[in-house]
Amino acid sequence: MRTRFLSVVIFLLLSLQVTSTWADEYLDTVATFKKAGESGSFFNHSYGYAVFPTVGKGGFWIGGAYGSGRVYRLGSAIGDTTMAQLSIGFQLGGQAFSQIIFFKDERAFTEFTEGNFEFAADAGVVAVTAGANASASTTGASAGASAGKNDATTVGRYHKGMAVFTIAKGGLMYEATVSGQKFSYQPLR
Repeated sequence: MRTRFLSVVIFLLLSLQVTSTWADEYLDTVATFKKAGESGSFFNHSYGYAVFPTVGKGGFWIGGAYGSGRVYRLGSAIGDTTMAQLSIGFQLGGQAFSQIIFFKDERAFTEFTEGNFEFAADAGVVAVTAGANASASTTGASAGASAGKNDATTVGRYHKGMAVFTIAKGGLMYEATVSGQKFSYQPLR
């Protein structure tokens, strides 16, 4: 029963992650974060950022998340990135969200493009298109809240050179987990 449920969660997670070849998927997500409260001001003073239009996440005691994104330095797209996460702890459900990671300076940007691990302790709730979450980790703190794509609001600050913002897209997930994230980076050709 548990294996079957985990298979269903993985299927739902993968189906939430719909990858499009259209460049405006990234531009639309950037525009949403520019209009979403405090995250908009980070575009003016960050060295670069990584934007993930859709991250799919699901779990039942053991969970995972996956998303594809684009990396920008000084406003220009320079590469693609993926994020994979494995989590263990109390968790139930699935969700989809957009995420952006700002890099305050070249040092933080370089650490990200080298694909360093992040270990985090997370607690959050995302319900349908309204949600709130908070996170503290070895590479930064993040916060996010939204009532929907067109009226999202965000709050946050840099921690160790990085600031992370999320906007809920949908789903229902309860969690108190320990998780590890891995980012990969591939320069554009």
